[in-house]
Amino acid sequence: MDLAIKDVQRHVGKFLSAILGVGLLMAIVLIMNGIFQGNTADGVWLIDNTATDLWVVEYRRGGPFNEQSRIPKDAWKSVAATPGVAQAGPFITYTVQREAAGREQHFTIIGYDVFGGLGGPGRLVAGRPIAQAHYETVVDSKLGLGLGDAVRLGLHEYTVVGLTKGAVDSGGNPLLYLSLPDAQEVLYQQDNRAREATLAADRKRLEGAGYTPAQAQKLLPLLAGRSDTISSVLALLDPGADARKVARHIEDWLYFSVYTTQQERALMIEGRLKRMTAVLGLFRSLLVIVSLVIIALLIYVLTVEKIKAIATLKLIGAANWVIVRLILEQSLVLTLASFALALALVQLTYDRFPRTLVLLPHETLITFGVFFVGGMLASLVGIVHALRTPPSLALGG
Repeated sequence: MDLAIKDVQRHVGKFLSAILGVGLLMAIVLIMNGIFQGNTADGVWLIDNTATDLWVVEYRRGGPFNEQSRIPKDAWKSVAATPGVAQAGPFITYTVQREAAGREQHFTIIGYDVFGGLGGPGRLVAGRPIAQAHYETVVDSKLGLGLGDAVRLGLHEYTVVGLTKGAVDSGGNPLLYLSLPDAQEVLYQQDNRAREATLAADRKRLEGAGYTPAQAQKLLPLLAGRSDTISSVLALLDPGADARKVARHIEDWLYFSVYTTQQERALMIEGRLKRMTAVLGLFRSLLVIVSLVIIALLIYVLTVEKIKAIATLKLIGAANWVIVRLILEQSLVLTLASFALALALVQLTYDRFPRTLVLLPHETLITFGVFFVGGMLASLVGIVHALRTPPSLALGG
């Protein structure tokens, strides 16, 4: 007779409650694992999914993602003329908060040369790429917009012609792609009232400095901010070209900083993502430790609750292996059932989280192994306590 099964059948409500509680705890640990890995995956998604070999940015800046970078728009022409470069194109990126799909949302705008192709969206899940120079956009489905919908940015409305899935910036915010001129206009252009107020303030400053109204009017364009800068130049290399030599040539002759995709990735991981990764790693470790302690205590308490029944078994002559099997089987069933429940819960809620969850198979196996070993160790402590229980305890002694 399998005493573990009989005991579970007798206390099925208590055992199911234990499985539910432990399963929820394990699910939280798995979700934390997914958030930890997803933080890095989101942070480098745009770098990994932009078809380029070199990132050309402002000199001695770690841009365009880890640090702000501004270079002249026409710099891409000089980069394109560099020996070893097959193709180059301008690229701009910045984060905004605007109304989209009926609510205020935080998202990142990507501007690129829609006819050159560098820096544009990769695989689309619906629609087509941007084909016009103005007023078309490709957005991530996370924004809640559909094909044919319009989103107002600045002074104009842009029609959604394509959809991506999973295209996010380092903060997990969705991406919105525009042509380069449109992206620059959204970033730099003010509405009429704001522009008039700025011009009036600049005119007043010039007249206060002693210039005549006519002179002030001529000098106003010099005070206007530059609106023709970009964040980076993307460069594809010729087959067989040495990336280090090309990068050195651009740095020496064009006075820009140049990073390969791997270097750009390392900048993000060691820069903007480093502190958040450390914090998430600390929380994950603490959560695993606390979970192990709770699970171990639960298994031990379940054993202690059966001490009188175990003493009765010893009184009637049951062998020690019967008691050991009872405790080990219940611990094993509790651990396996709870982990299975945790996996099911995570899979059911996988797409409902605001941040990307990345569940790596080997990490999930390691997590299961940690909980399995913790459960077995707790059951061993319970076994030692049970084997030391005197049979006289069944008689109240």
